[in-house]
Amino acid sequence: MTVQNCVPIVGMEENNMIKNIIFDIGNVLAGFAWKEYFAGFGYEDAVLERLAKATTLSAQWAEFDRAVLSDEEVFQLFITNDPEMEPYIRETLTHVPGLVSTFDYAIPWVQELKANGYNVYYLSNFPRTARTDCDDALGFVQYMDGGIFSFDVNLIKPDAAIYHALLERYQLNPDECVFFDDVEKNVKAACEVGIHGVLFENKKQAMEELGRLNKEK
Repeated sequence: MTVQNCVPIVGMEENNMIKNIIFDIGNVLAGFAWKEYFAGFGYEDAVLERLAKATTLSAQWAEFDRAVLSDEEVFQLFITNDPEMEPYIRETLTHVPGLVSTFDYAIPWVQELKANGYNVYYLSNFPRTARTDCDDALGFVQYMDGGIFSFDVNLIKPDAAIYHALLERYQLNPDECVFFDDVEKNVKAACEVGIHGVLFENKKQAMEELGRLNKEK
């Protein structure tokens, strides 16, 4: 993704409502490009369709993010979905470099928000394997104040417990937080625990929503 035209950053004045920015990662700060990733193995279209249905499009993918089960136990769930896909599942998911790709605007955006006084956190459903194998795509994390990956706490969005875990870990007032996520049910869950939730479309729209929230105070 190319860098979007910069939107003037909303500086954090003392009377601003929002002090803490919480980001989802996939499709907000980085691409979760599973279709392109699978296609890179050169499989036929029929195989790609079955592979996706057995893994990323299945209900069991959530267990990859939750990380209560071992990777092998999750693989067995995927294999149960389509036993003939076992060799493809193992080839594509044992290691996943390239599954996640950073967006060009991610680091500059985090740095700009920090420079303007905001605390910046992440809250993301994320498999442990992807965190390890796609570390180069997550360079923005080092500029943030902290956050939670789902595999670290064995919880996933939209479970309210993962939002509470973030708030409690960093002693955050939910009314001073805004959460950007591209999945509506995750945004709704944030709102239900008192966080201002915004369904993410793009950086420009997100900054406009941040400005609107600060003007409401």
